[in-house]
Amino acid sequence: MKILFVGDVVGSPGRKMIDTYLPKLKRKYQPLVTIVNGENAAHGRGITGKIVKGIFEAGAQAITLGNHAWDNREIFEIIDSTPQLVRPANFPAGTPGSGSAILKMNQLEIGIINLQGRTFLPPLDCPFEKAEQLVEEMRKRTPVIFVDFHAEATSEKQAMGWFLDGKVTAVVGTHTHVQTADQRILPQGTAYLTDVGMTGPYDGILGMDREAVLKKFLTSLPVRFEVSSGREQLSGVLIECDPATGKAKSIKTILINDDHPFFE
Repeated sequence: MKILFVGDVVGSPGRKMIDTYLPKLKRKYQPLVTIVNGENAAHGRGITGKIVKGIFEAGAQAITLGNHAWDNREIFEIIDSTPQLVRPANFPAGTPGSGSAILKMNQLEIGIINLQGRTFLPPLDCPFEKAEQLVEEMRKRTPVIFVDFHAEATSEKQAMGWFLDGKVTAVVGTHTHVQTADQRILPQGTAYLTDVGMTGPYDGILGMDREAVLKKFLTSLPVRFEVSSGREQLSGVLIECDPATGKAKSIKTILINDDHPFFE
């Protein structure tokens, strides 16, 4: 079975790429389940009900989030009634929504876990302890488990990959918006990628307008960041696994932009 995951959708340029290319990617690769990280989908911060509906209509079965999950108030109106909208599981008890979901696709169950790192990000409950707890519960139902680890530090992401090796199908990082080239299958059968990259502006800086970001670096003054315009890109990853064991068989990064055109 195949799992398609598309990384951090940023603003309307990212949504445009989802609408244009997600159906094409699904036709080309025939994934059983498609997951999209949408935490930056509304003007670069947060997500709305309309955007959630649009991503599902484009072909996703689940949407993961991250540290910007709560930046748009509308999420509080939809998250408890949308189990496929998965926020980081290591938010404190009582936080709206759920940090995990189990999807049933063609008689197969796929577990999805979203976690947020603590290095260089606001402190939350321990993602490693939460991962261990959720994986133990999920494996009673299915060995196929996908983990979106939304974290800043490469070391923390690598640590999570090794921590969960052999226990989950894949650990894929989000948040830093630059696709890494370290895709591999760890010794016990877990597919790993430090960061899947972002879907949105190709010529901005992490999706934001270049001039504003440069001003911030040059002056250290407060600057309002806006989503960049112009050319777009899509970043993703395709993982194939054995549904009986949950172990990964292959991992392939996907990058679509003017320098890496898409071929159907």
